[in-house]
Amino acid sequence: MSGPGTAGAGRFAAHVRRARESGSLVVQPRMGFAGERRMREGLRAVRDVAAPTAGTVTVDSYTRVGEYARALEALRSGAELNGFPLVAHGARRTREVLDGVASQDFPVQVRHGSALAGRLVATACAAGADATEGGPVSYCLPYGRVPLRDSVRAWARCCELIAARAEPMHLETFGGGMLGQLCPPSMLVALSVLEALFFREHGVRSLSLSYAQQTHPGQDLEALAALHRLAAERLEGGPDGGPDWHVVLYTFMGVFPRSAAGALRLLEESARLAVRGGAARLVVKTPAEAHRIPALEENVAALEFAAAVAADERDRIRARTRAGLRPAPAAGPYGVYEEAALLVDCVLEQAPTVGEALLRAFATGLLDVPYCLHPDNANRARAVVDPWGVLRWADPGRVPLPPRTRRAVSADAAVGSRQLLDMLGFNERRFDVEDVLGRRLADGAAA
Repeated sequence: MSGPGTAGAGRFAAHVRRARESGSLVVQPRMGFAGERRMREGLRAVRDVAAPTAGTVTVDSYTRVGEYARALEALRSGAELNGFPLVAHGARRTREVLDGVASQDFPVQVRHGSALAGRLVATACAAGADATEGGPVSYCLPYGRVPLRDSVRAWARCCELIAARAEPMHLETFGGGMLGQLCPPSMLVALSVLEALFFREHGVRSLSLSYAQQTHPGQDLEALAALHRLAAERLEGGPDGGPDWHVVLYTFMGVFPRSAAGALRLLEESARLAVRGGAARLVVKTPAEAHRIPALEENVAALEFAAAVAADERDRIRARTRAGLRPAPAAGPYGVYEEAALLVDCVLEQAPTVGEALLRAFATGLLDVPYCLHPDNANRARAVVDPWGVLRWADPGRVPLPPRTRRAVSADAAVGSRQLLDMLGFNERRFDVEDVLGRRLADGAAA
């Protein structure tokens, strides 16, 4: 879904919109290589996938935390880096990587993870990147100890840099991927909407709202519906019609299945979820996720697989529609919209600006990310994965919840280390068990 303010939204948004209008899902890797030639080769390989794709330049960990001199030293010495040292390469060389590869039909996004991203975003803007991602909360709390107030100030400046660029640049909130797992869906939805409102407050006209696949497909489907509904309600008001926006889904970002078959089943579930939930873009992971950084060929194979599954899911939905069968309802019994809407409203009541409201909400515990150890997070709230895979609040702390949800909160809020480890491995076990059972059934049939 896009808002009405799509004119001049830039080629990243235009590419996603064209794919959506044609009934296709844009698929995108999480990929970065240190060298210019290898990064360019990677982008070309993604561009040449037989499906709508977006390119990714993921930066290295030194650059993410502002250690630009160490990134440059590693680049010059030929040491291994886990991404593209954007600032060390500089705007001119990065533009050379993109020239002739990035286009209207293949826009490129810079992904990083930096709370203090001013220099990085300025370099991406100068290099002509089509998009970047982040946010004052989502790129601060999970990644270090930078004070939240400093991150809010830095991201206000980043938004202003993006908004000032002559060629519109797209900005994606990472709020829906907070910590990767074990954050209740309503909190993910609320953070995604709040960061989108922060972007709009600082002039960004083209943005996307994220959500990361969790542990229960039905609950995730409801969360995507809630995210669409809240974005439509909060972003499309006002005389200007609001910014252009769409929803992006991440394949599960927590502990991954160790078997190739289990990992592919998890990726398949995310692609079907993206189509059913109306996401316009899917950021994929590969079967190598549990073992190492994936190779280029593995990234390409994962994109092709996800695109094929998405096409199959679209065909299934069309066949059901022709047969007169009703689609599965997007809203279920989990109360994601009600919880997320209450959270957004309570936060925005704290201050006249979104940035200050976020600071006050975290200072008072109205926003509290379970299991997040950042000093500015209260870390009183807890979540549990129940036996059916539903991710629920165990103890909301001071997080405001509707009466129905609060009544359903577990009386035993304590989560021990063993239970925490079990929850972290929930999807790993769920999909690897499917692989083991499938092989046993096949062996039995062969015998």
